[in-house]
Amino acid sequence: MHRPLVITEDQELLDDLLRVAAAAGVEIDVAHAAAHARPYWKHAPLVVVGADAADALAATGPPPRSGVLLVTRAPDDAEVWRRCVAVGAQALLRLPSEERRLVDEFAEASEPSARAGEAICVVGGRGGSGASVLAASLALWGSRRGLRSLLIDADPLGGGIDVVLGQEQATGARWPDIAEREGRVSFAALQKALPTFGELTVLSWHRGESPPIPPEAMRAVLGAAHRGCDLIVVDLPRHIGPAAAEALSRAASTLLLVPADVRGVLAASQVLIELRRHTSSIAAVARTGTLRPDVISASLGIPCAGALPDQRGLSEALNRGDAPSLTPRTPLARFCATYLTPRRPPPKPAKPPPPRTANPPDSPPNENAHHHVTEPSAPSPGGGERRRVAGRLGSLRIESACHRVGEPSVPSPGGGERRRVAGRSGSLTSESARHRLAGSPGLPLGESACRRVAEAPGFLMNETSRRATARTSWPLTPVTARHPTGRSSRRKVLAHFEEPR
Repeated sequence: MHRPLVITEDQELLDDLLRVAAAAGVEIDVAHAAAHARPYWKHAPLVVVGADAADALAATGPPPRSGVLLVTRAPDDAEVWRRCVAVGAQALLRLPSEERRLVDEFAEASEPSARAGEAICVVGGRGGSGASVLAASLALWGSRRGLRSLLIDADPLGGGIDVVLGQEQATGARWPDIAEREGRVSFAALQKALPTFGELTVLSWHRGESPPIPPEAMRAVLGAAHRGCDLIVVDLPRHIGPAAAEALSRAASTLLLVPADVRGVLAASQVLIELRRHTSSIAAVARTGTLRPDVISASLGIPCAGALPDQRGLSEALNRGDAPSLTPRTPLARFCATYLTPRRPPPKPAKPPPPRTANPPDSPPNENAHHHVTEPSAPSPGGGERRRVAGRLGSLRIESACHRVGEPSVPSPGGGERRRVAGRSGSLTSESARHRLAGSPGLPLGESACRRVAEAPGFLMNETSRRATARTSWPLTPVTARHPTGRSSRRKVLAHFEEPR
């Protein structure tokens, strides 16, 4: 991946730019002369030009491009705007007053691609309702299905959501380590600093003194997550502080876990008053109890996102240090699948099959040429079966001749019976087939096939069919029904088997 490019000969300006880049968590390429910048000019995602190098760069005639900034440390320079136009810069930044914007520009240039992540806040209507377990399960289920997920623990008194995952010993930053961050943060840098397990990144609390989260830090983390994640799950405390309010205002939906009893509904109604001050997209999740989910939804005046029964063995698994079980039959997995299924990544489109091409006009015909010269291109009824009859009985391949000349494949009488004759090693398996053979001496069954049947009495495996075949008159007479075989092929067959007069 290409890095931002800085072009300057001013050492003091370069020190400021390196400090700003470090604050954004990105690495930069530095060109101390305008001529050295030409190989990087086209590919760098962002070009920062010092005012001291603007004239020399303009003299080299660089091709116009986007993402060029001119920076200066002089507060009032009459020539700076002329230099800005000369190098084709889109903006002029004065340091140190506009360092914050430069940090954002560096961070945005280092982001590989925006993902437009969706945030979900989870809050318990009463203590012990299972909000932390549900939040961890949502993030874990999404990460196992290919969603890049970030799990944020915004409850400083919750004991740490990394304990729910059994990862309290994982190395990485916690909230006190990044609480002083503000402004734009690169998600790549955030993911590198935090504990990460596959597609799941976790920002939790440590065990110790828990200072409040500044809203600026929450804003910076959520901003980076929205650009770099598919799914963001925030475990909120029941008391809504400034940081929790920042998360609620940026969330696409909020889940309120409600114990299914009278006291649980009353407690959830008090929390709901606080939530409605910051968001309107709230849904209830009913726990196991005496009240039905529709009663809870009607009492609180919010829709119900589903019911979450108690999961057997969950407390024992958490005490052992195991993450919540998300096998398909568990209540947590069923709820996560129902709620998060619309957020799955879209499947990759399948490659279209290669188009069929007709044979060239001068190419010799083949047995399957009817797929290219007849309309419609689907094979005619019984075509494959007729070919198998001809191949098994050793007759001339007269079917492909019909298709090569383009005659329509009209199914002859008794086509189904002939297919059964061919499909059962030559034996007649139905009464209707034996009746048609016995009662129709002129049955258009392919003259070569009839001849070989008559010559091989052991081929038809029952006496009735053998007697019916023996009654067929020889020499064969031409049939009046239009056989799918071409006229020329029919004459050849009849001439081959007809006795000389």
